[in-house]
Parts: sequence; C-alpha cells; structure tokens
Amino acid sequence: MKLLIQRVTGARVEVDGEVVGSIDQGLLALIGIEPQDDQASLNRALHKLLNYRVFSDEAGKMNRSLTDVQGGLLLVSQFTLAADTKSGMRPGFSSAAPPAQGAALFDGLVELARVQHPQVATGRFGANMQVHLVNDGPVTFLLEV
Repeated sequence: MKLLIQRVTGARVEVDGEVVGSIDQGLLALIGIEPQDDQASLNRALHKLLNYRVFSDEAGKMNRSLTDVQGGLLLVSQFTLAADTKSGMRPGFSSAAPPAQGAALFDGLVELARVQHPQVATGRFGANMQVHLVNDGPVTFLLEV
C-alpha cells in the first residue's frame, strides 16, 4: 500500500460539483492499494497516518502527529499511485489491486479510521473526483506500508 500524505490547512473532494468530503487542518491521504494488501496493511497504514510526525511543535520542528494536533483526515482512493512506471511512456496498472479488492480494503481503512480518529472524511471510491487542497509547507511524503 502506498500513501501519499500532504499536510494541509484545508482540503475537500468534489464529485459532479458536490462536496463529498472536507477537512480543515490535517492530512490529505491519497491511498494506492496493491494486490498483496490485507488487514495487516490497513492496520499499519492507519498507525502511520495517525502517528507520523509532520506537524510543527513550538520550536518549529516536525514533532507532532495528526493525533497530537487533533486534525482532520481526508482519505482518497488513488489507484494510480500503485501504477508501474518503471519502463515505457505509459503507466501500467497490473500492480494495482483489482477494483473489488481495492474498494473492500479502502472501505475497511475508512471504517478503522472512524473508530480510532474523530475527524475522518473521504472521497468516493471509483468516482471522477476533483481534489482541492492548500498544502501547508508544502509538506508531502510518500509512505509505503
């Protein structure tokens, strides 16, 4: 599983002009699910999302987690993160989980997140989404779990 996380001052996802998920300060996480991912992957991913220290402390050092700052978490399924880009000039998607598996695991991650964190919003799996964000820093990390 690949997680592209961005520290944001605000973010929202629209589908057909309708806002389907939004947060204020927090993390926007684009989620790329791969065929080998399972429940253990979800647990590791959520642990990283909630505890990865990307928010500044009083000294300006990245020393606080999403949990510490009580920020929002916006989860967006992004199968293109799992693309094979090693050769050629067109991405291959055989390294991404099939849609049914991806949807089930993404839904599992959302459910798990909502149990452990008070502010969770999402995009819509498989939809054509427009993601709007204000990247704070900018701070962006690619995590692999």
